[in-house]
Amino acid sequence: MSGVLLRNCFHIQPSAGEEGLSGADILIEGETISRIGRALTAPGGTRVIDCAHHVVVPGFVNTHHHFFQTLTRNLPGAQNAKLFDWLVYLYEIWKNIDEEAIYYSSLLAMGELLKTGCTCSTDHLYLYPRGVGANFMARQFEAADTLGMRFSPSRGSMSLSRKDGGLPPDTIVQDEDAILADSERVIGRFHDPAPRAMRKVVLAPCSPFSVSESLMLQTARLARRHGVRLHTHLSETADEDAYCLATYGVRPVELMERCEFIGPDVFYAHGIFFNDKELAALRARGAQVAHCPSSNMRLGSGICRVRDMLDAGIPVSLAVDGSASNDSSDFLGEMRHALLLQRVSRGSGALQAREVLQMATETGAAVLGFEGIGRIREGYAADLALFNVDRLEYCGSLSDPFAALIFAGFDHGTEYTICNGRIVVDKGRLTGIEEQTLIREANRIAARLARS
Repeated sequence: MSGVLLRNCFHIQPSAGEEGLSGADILIEGETISRIGRALTAPGGTRVIDCAHHVVVPGFVNTHHHFFQTLTRNLPGAQNAKLFDWLVYLYEIWKNIDEEAIYYSSLLAMGELLKTGCTCSTDHLYLYPRGVGANFMARQFEAADTLGMRFSPSRGSMSLSRKDGGLPPDTIVQDEDAILADSERVIGRFHDPAPRAMRKVVLAPCSPFSVSESLMLQTARLARRHGVRLHTHLSETADEDAYCLATYGVRPVELMERCEFIGPDVFYAHGIFFNDKELAALRARGAQVAHCPSSNMRLGSGICRVRDMLDAGIPVSLAVDGSASNDSSDFLGEMRHALLLQRVSRGSGALQAREVLQMATETGAAVLGFEGIGRIREGYAADLALFNVDRLEYCGSLSDPFAALIFAGFDHGTEYTICNGRIVVDKGRLTGIEEQTLIREANRIAARLARS
C-alpha cells in the first residue's frame, strides 16, 4: 500500500486556531500529509477510507503518564487515599514490578491511548526494583514499535528511601551515580533529536520528596549537555509544599531554581499549588506544566490554575497521569475533564473546547520537543484521529462537530487512528497486537502483583 486517502471528511479540525473544513480529502503518502483538498486523486495502491461521518483531528499528545500503573488500577486499599498515603500503600505492590510487567503495561497504556486518539506519549517510569536487571526502556520502545506509537519516555529516578526521609522502600531506589550513568546510556542508545522522530528521551527525577537536591541538579546539567527535556512532579499537593519547606527551607519552585531545574526545556506535572509569585517565575523562565485533571480529582488534590497559567503565557499541555490515580488512559475523556474542571472553579467560560485542543496537540508536541506534529497541514506528520459521529450520542450536537467530541458522547474511542502514516487503530481495533491476548496477559500479571 502506497498511502491512505481520507475521502470527503465530514469535518477536519486542522488546529485549534483554524477554521474547520468540511467535505475535504486528506492524502497521506508515506509518513506525511501530502495534500489536503477536494476530490483528490488517489494514486494506485492507496487505501481509501470514506470519512463522510468522521471528525478528523490531529493526533493528541500525552505529556505525563505512569504506564506500569495500568496493572494496579482500582485496588481497594488505594481507592480513597490522598497522594502520600496512596503512594505508601502502592509502593509495597510496585516493588514487585518486573520486565514482563513493564512490557505488558506499556502495551496496555499505549493501546488505550491510541484507541482514544492519542498518537504521541511520554511515560514517567521511576521504579527500578533491586535485583531486576532488565532494560526497561528497551522493552517500552519495543511495545511502542509493536503498536506504532510515537514515544518519548522519561528515565525517571528515585534515590531517597524511607531511611532517608522519603516515601519509597529501600528496594526500589537507586544509587545516584548509577542513575546518572544509566540516564546517559539511554540518551545515547535511544534519543533521536530529529523534529519528527519516533523516539525521544526525557530525564525525570520523580519528585522533590524522592530524590536529593544534588541529583536534581546533576540531572539538569546532564540533560542540557545532551539536549534532552527535563520533567518532574511539582506542587501536586499541599503536603508536598510543606515537605519542601520543612526539608529545604523553600517552596517547590524556588527549590527548582536552586537546582537549575527550570527553563523552556522543563515541564512539571500538576502544579496545583503554585502561587502568583511562582507563576511569574515560571513565565519568566519559560517552564511548562502538564495538567492532569482526572488524577487531581481522583486523589482530591485540588484544581490546577490552568486559566491563570494560560492568561500569563505559561504553556499548559494535557496528560492522563498514571492509571492508578486515573484508572484510565482515555485521552479524549481527559480533554472533557480538563474543560469541565476549570468551569467548576472559574465559571462557564473558564476554558473553551479549542483551548483544550491546543493543549492536547500543538502545546503537547512543543512540550515534548517535537516539530511537525500536532496540526493537520501539508508537510506535517500523518498523526490523525478519526471519530465517527454518526452515532446516537452525538445527535443534536453537530452544529460544531469538533466541540461535539468534548461536550457530547460517551464512547471516546476512535474508528481509525493513524500515526506516522500507519493505521494503528482500524475500525476500532489495534492493528499491532491481538487485543484479547493483551487483555489476558495484562490481567494475569495484575493478579500476580495483587497477590504479592
